[in-house]
Formats: sequence, C-alpha cells, structure tokens
Amino acid sequence: MAVASVCALCLGTPRVPPHRLVGVLMDGDTTLAGTVVNELRVPRLVLALTAGACLGAAGLVLQEALRNPLAVPEMLGVSSGAALGVAAPLVLALSLPVAVQPFLALGGAVLGGGLTLLAAGLGRSPSAVLLTGAAVAAALQAALLVLMVMADQLDLQLIYRYLLGSLSARTWEDVTGLWPWLLVSAPALVLCAPVLSVMRLGDEDAEALGVRAQRARLAALAIAVVLIAPVTAVCGPVAWVGFLAPHLARWFNPSGGAVRWLPWSAAWGAVVVTVADVPARLALAPVETPAGAWTALLGVPAGIALMRSRRRARTTTGTEGTR
Repeated sequence: MAVASVCALCLGTPRVPPHRLVGVLMDGDTTLAGTVVNELRVPRLVLALTAGACLGAAGLVLQEALRNPLAVPEMLGVSSGAALGVAAPLVLALSLPVAVQPFLALGGAVLGGGLTLLAAGLGRSPSAVLLTGAAVAAALQAALLVLMVMADQLDLQLIYRYLLGSLSARTWEDVTGLWPWLLVSAPALVLCAPVLSVMRLGDEDAEALGVRAQRARLAALAIAVVLIAPVTAVCGPVAWVGFLAPHLARWFNPSGGAVRWLPWSAAWGAVVVTVADVPARLALAPVETPAGAWTALLGVPAGIALMRSRRRARTTTGTEGTR
C-alpha cells in the first residue's frame, strides 16, 4: 500500500521526486506540481483507499453470510442496481444535485438486492440467493444496455467510463461525500462480524446457537448495500475487488475467522484499488483507462489461483491428518 501510494502521488505529469513529496504535501506548495498533488492526486488516492476498503469489507460480508467464496456484489444485483440508479437520471436528462447520487445508488442497490432475495425466497438458501442474484444482475445489466442505446454520444462516453469504474477527475468533494456512510456502516460491521462467524456453521447450527439465519442474512446484505452504494455512486462499479480482497485475507491468515478477516479484507481491498489505479492512470498516458478494467483483469485470475491454493492446502492437511 505504501509503495502504491508513493507511486500514485509521484508519477505522472508533472513528476514529483519522492524526496520532495513530503515538502510538497506539508509546505503548501503553490507551484504546478504542488497544486496537482494536493488537489488531484491526494483526493484520488484517498478515494481509492476508501473505496477499496468498503468493497473489500462488503465482499467478505457477502461471502461469509452466504457461505460461498463466489458471492460478490457483481453477482447479486447490488452493483448493477446501484449503477442503474446513477445512470438512469443522466440518460433521462434529469437535473439532480450531486449530493443526491448516493441515494440514487442506494435505491438501485436495494432494488437489485431486494429482487434477489425476493426471488430466492427471502434468502432461505445461500445457493439459491447466489444463482438468483446472477440472473437479477444480468437483467439489470440488460436495462443498462437499453439506457446506453438511448443515450447521445457524450452521455454514452460518460456512462461507458462510469460503468467500468473510474477514479478520474475525482476531488475532495467526492471524498467527503463518503464519510457519512462510513460512520453508519463501521459500527454495523463491528456488530456483524461475530454473527458471520456463527453463520459459517450452517443455518441449523446457527439457529441452535440463537442466531436467526434468515434475518442475519438480510442484515448482512443491508450492510453490504450501505458499503457498496456510495462507492458506486462516486466511482462506478469497480469490479471484482469484493472477490479478491477476502481471498487475500484468508490466504494470509487461513486459521482466522470473520472477526479477524474483516479488517484485513478491507485493507487488501484498499491495496487492490490503489495498485490498479496506477496503471489505469499511466499505462496509456495521456489517456486514462478505467481502474475497474484493471481490477477485473488482474483480480479474477488472482482470486481463482488463491482459491485453488487454499483448496490444495486443505486437501493436503486432511490427507496428513488421516495418515
């Protein structure tokens, strides 16, 4: 994270040598380099760290609540619903203040997640929720494609970049808009983590221990929605961060539980988005590519490799235990 942060602040046009970075940040540098670093690169870095942490934590909550390592916001209709809520007013030429966008994303995310749970019987079966979520996500993505067909050329470019997940041209205003949502979701995450550990035992065992599995699953989805929606409103659906970050947390601490994995999943989510945003900004300079394209390109193969390595490790451990 430290290396990626230094690269994000120093590289680009103008280039700032690392030994000058502290002076540029602390001395109120009014040169071009100081203005670019303090007004563009620093808020973009803070947004990448915050968005990645939210997506990483949401991914772990969904995977633990549904007991499925493939349960990610992209496959439950949450990200697609949030993106639809933000893109629809743009195409329909509705003039809305920027402060309303998180609520539009929240409404779309609730719509996508609610449709998934209703179609799956209010979350009675984790596997049914995941399969139904994939169908709901496909339907919402089809609605997004219809909006893209209706959009004019300028709106189409904006929507296309937004749907891939981009941190381009984000300012301190975008960063400060996330803090109220974090103040709501952080205490909920602390209370949710022990319940997730119990839900790993299965619905019947969780019920025997006093946890109502269906209500807990609904609450977990609600917390994930509150984490994902404001990030999607600002950055778009940055893909597969919620898939990769929990697997990294488990891979580095395989004997832990949800309580210990949750902060590490948030940290790894921040690392993934920050690392991905560096090539997104510099690989094809002066043209910027969406950060979500890089997280999907690198995250899916890495996540699958981590899943296979953990499966082999469990198999090896089980074989040795049998011997």
